[in-house]
Order: sequence, then C-alpha cells, then structure tokens
Amino acid sequence: MDLDRDARVISALAAELPEGAVVTNPDSLQAYRHDRAEEAAAGTPLAVVRATCTEDVQAAVRIAAREGVGIVPRGAGSGLSGGSSAVDGAIVVSLERMRRITIDAALQMAVVQPGAFNAEVKAAAAEHGLWYPPDPSSQAFCSIGGNIATNAGGLCCVKYGVTTDYVLGLTVVLADGRAVTLGGPRLKDVAGLSLTKLFVGSEGTLGIVTEAVLRLVPAQRTPTTLVAMFPTVAGAIRAVVDIKATMRPSMLEFMDQVTINAVEDVTRMELDRTAAAMLIVQSDEPTEVAAAQIETIEQTCGLHGATEVYATSDPDESEALIEARRLAVPAVEKRGKLLLEDAGVPLPRLGELIEGMREIADRHDVEIAVVAHAGDGNTHPLIVFDPADAAQEASANLAFGEVMDLAIALGGTITGEHGVGRLKQPWLADYLGDDVLELNLRIKSALDPQNILNPGAMFGAI
Repeated sequence: MDLDRDARVISALAAELPEGAVVTNPDSLQAYRHDRAEEAAAGTPLAVVRATCTEDVQAAVRIAAREGVGIVPRGAGSGLSGGSSAVDGAIVVSLERMRRITIDAALQMAVVQPGAFNAEVKAAAAEHGLWYPPDPSSQAFCSIGGNIATNAGGLCCVKYGVTTDYVLGLTVVLADGRAVTLGGPRLKDVAGLSLTKLFVGSEGTLGIVTEAVLRLVPAQRTPTTLVAMFPTVAGAIRAVVDIKATMRPSMLEFMDQVTINAVEDVTRMELDRTAAAMLIVQSDEPTEVAAAQIETIEQTCGLHGATEVYATSDPDESEALIEARRLAVPAVEKRGKLLLEDAGVPLPRLGELIEGMREIADRHDVEIAVVAHAGDGNTHPLIVFDPADAAQEASANLAFGEVMDLAIALGGTITGEHGVGRLKQPWLADYLGDDVLELNLRIKSALDPQNILNPGAMFGAI
C-alpha cells in the first residue's frame, strides 16, 4: 500500500471532479465491491467515481494512468461473472448516473448512455413504435453498458441476435484518458478496422464505453407462445434440434426439473413438478404463419414424448409464461448460494452437455439447476450450495470447473453472454489456445500498456 499515492489520487479526484462525484466513505465503498456474482475475492476500492458524463470518466482515467492505479468500470452491478468486482486500491468508475436515452425515430436508432437499463431503452423505443431486441432475463435492472461489455444476449437472440448486432457506434474512453468515437449512425460502414466490434464484449479491459448508438427495429408482432412438458430431458432436446432444423422461432427456452420446481415455488402457476423438462417457444411471424409454426412445433414435441402442450396467442398469458422463465435464476437462488455458469455448445451436442452436468452433479453431490437458451445451445447451469458448509462449497467449486472442462471438450465455450470476468478466467487459456490467447494479450497490451483497465478481469494477472 502506497499511502502517499493514495492520498494524491483522492486529492486529485476531488479537485478535478464535481462535488459529490467522489465517494471515499468506507461504508459506502462496500456497495461497490461486488457484482451479482458476489466473488469472494473481491477487493475494496480506494474510491468510487460516480460519473455523469464522458469528461468525468476521462478525468478519473487520466489520474489513474498518471499514478498507475487500476480502474474498474461498473454499471448496474448485475453481472454474473465477477467482471465488475472491485480491486484493492483501485478506482471504481460507476456509470449508474449516466442514464440519458435519445431516440431518433427517422433513423431508427437510439443514442444511449451506459447506465440506462435495457428495459428503459425498450420502453423509450416503444413510444416510437420501435423495438430494441436484445433481452437478457435481467432486462429490468441490467444496464446497456454492461450488456455491451459482455455482448449480452437473451431470450429472443435465437432469432434476432445479440448486443453486437445492434451496436452501430460507441464513445470510448481509452487507457490514457482520450475519448474516441467509433462508428455512428450508419448501417453500413467498412472504413478502417472494425474497432467498434472489438470493444463489444471486451468487459472494460480495453476502454470504458460512455455512449452507444444502438440500432432499433420495428416493433415486434404479438407472439404466439407454446409451453411443452416432457418426461425426459432427452426428448425435450431432440424436439429443440428438430424445431431448429425447420424454422427460426423468436424464442426457444429450456428449464429442467429443478428449475421448474423452483419457479413453481415462487409463482404457483400449476407447472407440472414431475416433468423432467419444459420448453417455452414463441413465434412472432404474421398470424397465419405463426399458427402454422406453432402447430408444427406442437406436433414435433408430441413426437418426442411431450405429455402436455399448451399454446396461446393471448398477450397477458404469453407474458406470464415468459415471466416464469425470467424468474428462473432468482427462484433457484432462494434454494441457496449460486455459482452461475454460462456454457454453450453447438446445438447437436446440447443433450451431451446437459447430461454431463447431471453426472457432475451426482458425482459431487451438489444440486445443479439448468436453464437454457436452448435454440442457441447456450446453457445456464446454476450450482446451488450452502455457503455455511465448507465441504459443500468445495464440491460446488469442483463441479463448476468440471462443467467448464466439459463445455470445452464438447467443442463449446465457457461463456456465451455473461463474460469471462474473474470467475471463469482460469479456463480462458484452455478455451482459446496459446496462439489466440497471445493475440488477445497483444491487443490488450497495445491499448492498455499499464494494465490499469479492469485489472484481473478476463485475462487475469498479466
């Protein structure tokens, strides 16, 4: 600890930033230590800068660069991989106050500050008959900046794509404090390297996003929703593969028995607690096409053993069924502390991944609930444990690692949309391989030679 340097940093922040923007009170700092992953190794920041504009972020970064102090960008703190966990002695730059949203209906675009919630952008777009499709289950409380940092997806991404597909431009503060504008309000632009895309999914390790230009699309048609219950996971997964082989639904989600029961405990929707798996499928095609798709999906589910199939075009009923899926993580969270993963595989291997998770759970005597964006092969295994039981926590951590290893072995990925953060960093090298990891590190070093931007996230100690 360098007390003289710490004093200089705090003094400089107070001098260069607006009154009330700098937080150093020890009690207040505690709220900025963890994201939703609640990483045990999270540190305590030296100070928190609650920025309101790009210039505030620039001032904080310039001071950090001058003093060689780490700087951790933070949005809503809803991340699930420890990507915004604080580092001892670093500055946390909180973007929670940067909430401005401007809609350009003629261009079908939104200019958004990073602290705005995903749901707020959707609501603002809807006032103009437009829609912002990326829709994480946490849309009500996750920020656009965090979505960009992890390239978040969501329930509709099986048809509409993920965050990067809707980012047209960014304002980014670099590691030396310069602010650069990348891309902009143009649907086509191939001049120079695709730097905008480089920063999407970079988890704040290359720069801090302070504004985004987002592509909007015409409002989604009212979808028709189908729910199917299966006595076996294998039957449900075969149905998923067959559905995707012939059509592109706007949603294709999976919940296993543990998740079904956790959600039923909360919602009392009369879900079948004995079912091994549940699929939630939507079509938002025009009415006649959607009806034909849903009929085909119903037949497909029946062929693979579905015991109950229910379809509705009623908007309120549809929303209630989708809300059950969105509640999956908080519902399972009531059963104990979670280690939440984000492993994905090529769709034909989804069944192997889920079955492998069952074997891992049995081997380590831990509970693993599985919810998935099944149409993308992207699973969210939720490893449940009692934090007061040291042996159970150790088993949960072993299971976490084995799920990562299994995903890699099946030709999959250690994260589809939550990011590497700090929790999955130990598996990054195995996933990328030596040459690709070296290329990643070369880019990181070129843009952040002091390694002050989100140190420890994604790449670990470098």
